[in-house]
Amino acid sequence: MSELIPQKGDRLHPLTISQLTAKIKGTLESRFANVRVVGEISQFTRASSGHVYLTLKDENAVLRTVLWRPVAASLQFELAEGLEVIVRGDVEVYAPRGSYQLIARSMAPVGAGALRLAFQLLTEKLKKEGLFRLEHKKPLPLFPRKIGVVTSPTGAAVRDIINVIRRRYPPVELYVYPCAVQGKDAAPQIAAAVERLNRQRPDLDLIIVGRGGGSLEDLWAFNEEVVARAIFESRIPIVSAVGHQVDFSISDFVADVRAATPTEAGEIVAPDGAELLRRVRQLARRMGLSLGNAVEAARRRLEAMVTRPAFRKPGAALLQRAQRADDALEKMKSLMARRLDSSRERCATARHRLQALGPLGVLERGYSLTLGPDGSILRSVEGAHEGDAITTRLRDGSLRSSVLDVKANPPDGA
Repeated sequence: MSELIPQKGDRLHPLTISQLTAKIKGTLESRFANVRVVGEISQFTRASSGHVYLTLKDENAVLRTVLWRPVAASLQFELAEGLEVIVRGDVEVYAPRGSYQLIARSMAPVGAGALRLAFQLLTEKLKKEGLFRLEHKKPLPLFPRKIGVVTSPTGAAVRDIINVIRRRYPPVELYVYPCAVQGKDAAPQIAAAVERLNRQRPDLDLIIVGRGGGSLEDLWAFNEEVVARAIFESRIPIVSAVGHQVDFSISDFVADVRAATPTEAGEIVAPDGAELLRRVRQLARRMGLSLGNAVEAARRRLEAMVTRPAFRKPGAALLQRAQRADDALEKMKSLMARRLDSSRERCATARHRLQALGPLGVLERGYSLTLGPDGSILRSVEGAHEGDAITTRLRDGSLRSSVLDVKANPPDGA
């Protein structure tokens, strides 16, 4: 058995697992650095640290793949099982498991089918977050004064937008913010442009973001999450004008208004100056007709008033009114005199009645009044005593006498 065991220094001397793994690691990683691999995502997990661990597969093999947090955060599409992707990275041996894995530096979906899947996934995500809701849409001003345009400075889109707005509404001021609208740098530049205009040009009435038509790959920058969130967070209303009639982008769903083409964007944001002028002239004609009718009606009323007697002989009308005033005054005097005479007659009658019913009237009819020593009227013999000096009041004078005897009448029936 001893001869089967290699001696130290022999090339067949056994290696430790760590030594063998280190040799494999050095050989494998040096040879398979910066490789590009295409495969289908079969499963993936996102750790709390932000790292993503997934498995790529094809018909016959699988490959463990790792996306460290910075790479995972930079992805411009949503990961999904069944999505075919191209991954660029380095092959690495993971010693604790004794397995190799691909450390991804970048990842991109493969082909239009993958892009459509990524479009669908991001659309569903943003819709769930409420970025497409109508209550978030800001209205566009009817007569904008300043408009920002985020697009390529050399494309047909910017020329179409400028030409349409200048033709329809010349007073507006246009501010073109140039940026890439295609390629890997397009999405960050578009988002940065929207954010910078909000920060540096808050006086803008609205912003147009767009480009001309193209393939799904050409328009992909407007389907990336960074652009969608920049549009959603804009305080300035945004019109999305991407592609042709049949093209839809995620920026269309998030923007306040979607224009089918850049040309339509110009027509949406700029009122038609010729139409406005036509309407102003029409209103002016209507106003002129209305004013003419009002003047004619006033003239007819004036003519009718002039033909009245008050305008033909204004003095006569005043004299008639003065005469009516005199008549009314005389009637009032006569009425007051009659009322005064009637009041005098009623007063005289009342005076006669009062005199007839008063003490003096009683005396006139032959009666007398007897006053006690204190001058009060004696109404009963009980108020007089023998020897009292009393006074008797008659119609034409009074008598002084002394009470000789007081005699009361007997009670009734006595």
